[in-house]
Amino acid sequence: MGALINKSKYQKKLQNQKTKKTMASTSETGHAKNSANFRKLIDFAIGFQQNYNPSKKPIHNRKARRKIRPSQLKLNSVASQNTLFNTAVNNRALLFKTNRPLATRIINALEASDVPELKIKDAKAFNRKLQGKRASKIETPLDPNTPAPLTISASQQSYDQQIQHFTGLHSILETEAGYDPNEEDLAETAIKSHINDMHRKNNDVSTAHVNVSNARLDRNRLLYDQENGLVKTAAGVKNYILSIFGANSPEYKLVSGLEFKTMK
Repeated sequence: MGALINKSKYQKKLQNQKTKKTMASTSETGHAKNSANFRKLIDFAIGFQQNYNPSKKPIHNRKARRKIRPSQLKLNSVASQNTLFNTAVNNRALLFKTNRPLATRIINALEASDVPELKIKDAKAFNRKLQGKRASKIETPLDPNTPAPLTISASQQSYDQQIQHFTGLHSILETEAGYDPNEEDLAETAIKSHINDMHRKNNDVSTAHVNVSNARLDRNRLLYDQENGLVKTAAGVKNYILSIFGANSPEYKLVSGLEFKTMK
C-alpha cells in the first residue's frame, strides 16, 4: 500500500513539473508570436499606403515600425541569457555531483594517514553533513531554448551548505602535517582549488540568473508597457484599420486574425 502511495506522489510531482515546463515554454513562444505578428501587422499597414494615415503618432506606420527590430533584439537577448543560465546551472551540478565521493575518499585518506583520531572524528562529522546534503538535481534541461526559472528556489541553499561543509573539512586538512596523500586530487591544495571552483560555479549561477531576469524585464517593458508597449500599439493599429475599412472589409480580415497577448 505504501509503495502505491509513493508511486502516486511521484506521478503527481512529475505531472506538476511537466505542467510548469509546458507553461514556461508556451510563455516564451507567446512573446515571440507577439513580435512576429506585430511585424506582419505593420507590413499590412504599410501596404495600405495612403489609406492608412492615422493622426495618432504612436500607431503611424513609421513610428510603429521602429519597434520591430528592438523587439527582436530583446527576444534574442533573453534566449542568449537563458542559454548562459542553463550552462551555468549544469556546470555547477556536474561539479557538485563529485562532492560526496570526493569527501568519502578524503576520509579514507585521513584514516590511512598519521592524523590524530580526534581530528578524524571531526572530519567525519563534516563528511556526514556532506553526504546528507545532496545538491539539487539539474534544475534546467540541457536544451538552451528552455526558459530559465523566474526565481531560484530555496533548495539552492544546499549548494552554499556544501561549500561550508567542504571548507570545514579542508580546515582540518590544512592544519595536519600528517595528512599527505600520494593522490594529487586528494592533496590539501587540490581540495582548496575544488572549493574555489565551487564558489565560482555557484556565483556564476547567481550572476546568470540576474542577467536573464534583467533581460526579461527589458523585453517585457518593450512589449507590454501599458502606455507605449508593442501590444498596446498593435491594438491601436488594428482598431484604426477597423475604423477606416470596416469589420467586413478584406483589409481588416487580413489583420483581424493576428493575435496579441500580454504574457506574464
